[in-house]
Amino acid sequence: MLAATAARWMLAMLERDGCVYQDDTVDMLTKVGAENLLRENADGNPVLGTSVLSEFKKISADVVWIKPDRYWRWRVEEDELGREQRG
Repeated sequence: MLAATAARWMLAMLERDGCVYQDDTVDMLTKVGAENLLRENADGNPVLGTSVLSEFKKISADVVWIKPDRYWRWRVEEDELGREQRG
C-alpha cells in the first residue's frame, strides 16, 4: 500500500464518521501488511509514519489533530489557529 492510498482511506473515514483515530489507521495498515508506513514512537507504540501524515496533510486542509485523544476531525469555528487542537 502507498502512503497516498492510506491518506485517502483516512479522508474517507473522516468523511464517513466525522473523525478518524490514529489507532484505527494503524490497525488497518497492520491488517493489510503495510507496517512499512508505520514508525515506533518514544513509548514503543506503532504510529503513522511521516509519509502517511504528509500525504494526509496535502488532502485535508480543513482538518485538525486532537492530540490528547489522537484523532483528526473537521475544523470548527471555535478552533484556534494551527493544525493541533486541544479538543
